[in-house]
Amino acid sequence: MNKRANIPWARIEARLVELDKDQAWLRTTLEVEPNVITNWKSRGAPASKAVSIALALGLSTDQLLGSPVDLSDVPGAMRVVVAEPGDPNFYQIKKVKLQLRAGVTGFQTVPDIYDGDTISLRKNWVDRKGIHPSTLLALTVAGDSMEPNLYEGDVVVIDTADKVMKDGAVYAFNYDGESVIKRLVKERGDWWLFSDNPDQARHRPKGCRSGDCGIIGRVVKRETDHI
Repeated sequence: MNKRANIPWARIEARLVELDKDQAWLRTTLEVEPNVITNWKSRGAPASKAVSIALALGLSTDQLLGSPVDLSDVPGAMRVVVAEPGDPNFYQIKKVKLQLRAGVTGFQTVPDIYDGDTISLRKNWVDRKGIHPSTLLALTVAGDSMEPNLYEGDVVVIDTADKVMKDGAVYAFNYDGESVIKRLVKERGDWWLFSDNPDQARHRPKGCRSGDCGIIGRVVKRETDHI
């Protein structure tokens, strides 16, 4: 492993000036002790902290380090692989909006072309799960009822072939003609749709009866910008 030089403090300090922030703000944001900042000022910040410092300062690691980061120096980092169209290592899953009707078990889809019309899933992950890619659809989450596990704008992948009711699993439902994503919970012999949002007064559980609650598919994966 090649040891990278420390990040010059002058580079960090210049960015703090641009942001109109001070050392105390950086220390609080990174949750480090005062002596850590003192050491960084004299010796530079270690390259192993590049990701957390860059995020705090609103920079890419390349901008912070002045050159592409060697991920082998960053504990826990994983390289992001961008799937190109036609890449044989990925399945392209359609992003759709659902068209539903109350009391009707089937559904129709229309393309959701906002921010791209597909998402990419690694073939080895899909195949390992025993899922057929033709049964997968991607939906964009609306509302805050499933926070903090799903946020508005997150994308979830559902398996439309998996409709077996499982206590505690998350599904997309046709609830009286409305598309909702909820956690299925069994209590005292009855099935209920629960929100993960702790404000249960605003997001009350809904009874899941066959006439008004149809499973579209189980959520098997999500994409989120919230980290």
